[in-house]
Amino acid sequence: MTVCAFAVISCNGLPKPEKAGYSGREIMQDVSIMRDKTTKDASLTICKEMQWELYAGPTVENIEFETPLLAGKGKGTFPIEVPADKRSYFQIVTSEGNAILAERHLPMSGGYNYRDMGGFRTSDGRHVKWGKIFCSDDMHDLTDSDLKYLSSIPIVSVVDFRSDSEIKAAPDKLADSVEWHYIYSIKPEHLQKIAANGTLPSEKQMSEIMKNMNVLLVTDQDAVKQYRKFFSLLQDESKLPLLFHCTAGKDRTGMGAALFLASLGVDEQTIMDNYLSSNEYLKDKCSSMISGHYELRPLMTAKKEYLQAGLDRIRKEYGSIENYLKETLGVDLDKMKQIYLY
Repeated sequence: MTVCAFAVISCNGLPKPEKAGYSGREIMQDVSIMRDKTTKDASLTICKEMQWELYAGPTVENIEFETPLLAGKGKGTFPIEVPADKRSYFQIVTSEGNAILAERHLPMSGGYNYRDMGGFRTSDGRHVKWGKIFCSDDMHDLTDSDLKYLSSIPIVSVVDFRSDSEIKAAPDKLADSVEWHYIYSIKPEHLQKIAANGTLPSEKQMSEIMKNMNVLLVTDQDAVKQYRKFFSLLQDESKLPLLFHCTAGKDRTGMGAALFLASLGVDEQTIMDNYLSSNEYLKDKCSSMISGHYELRPLMTAKKEYLQAGLDRIRKEYGSIENYLKETLGVDLDKMKQIYLY
């Protein structure tokens, strides 16, 4: 396959866009941006044979359409020459469809589960905006280059769902761009009691505990109060871009991410796939903790039945997730879509 360097007229003959956006066939499953977590070098992966052109810019609104950064015909992985210490956004134009791109998985040397919540398709065919909302695991071991990269976004708000003891053991390292740091502690009481007792339940019992914890995340009044405050921030554009996290980024953060995407009309299968992606990103972090204690595997794993237990309880008590968001968490769904959808 050949990558073409060209000027104003494309060697592929694809129409040049006037602004960033989505059109044609949904191609998000066929194209992706990746960043190396150490070097932060970027690459484009094309998974289907088609003509394509890639444009880039420091923000979605400032993508440069005068000359493509790359162009080609065929599939493969292609290095992209963009600044390694700053985040970039991309418009890909193909013979089948167009899309806005950025890396889903942020390149953190000192973190594992850092993700941009943008790019997901909603049930009505729109897409969640890139570069607005991020989720992650803990922020204690971030390197200077990690923090510089987060500043380039720039992250201005951080929400920490961890308990006081978790925060004391591993306090957040914050990027220079952060203006607001919110502690909205959601305490996993069941797990804290297990730690205090020093006796580990069986793997089957641990799975049941995790399902029960996800139910508590959406029913316990203290947890609900923190999610209500979280959604209040999400509806304040002056607090964006915002990153929210807990210790692993899969349970308290996972439920927050699921409710965020649901508020925008993302379908449940996509929400579940996003939740389960934590298993891939956390595998290195969790492997050493599980070694020799396989009964801990349910605690370190995102399983469909965990999140499903919480979502099913919401539907049982409120009829729908939308009703729960509006009635219990005080979410203006129209406002959320106005803020976060292309």
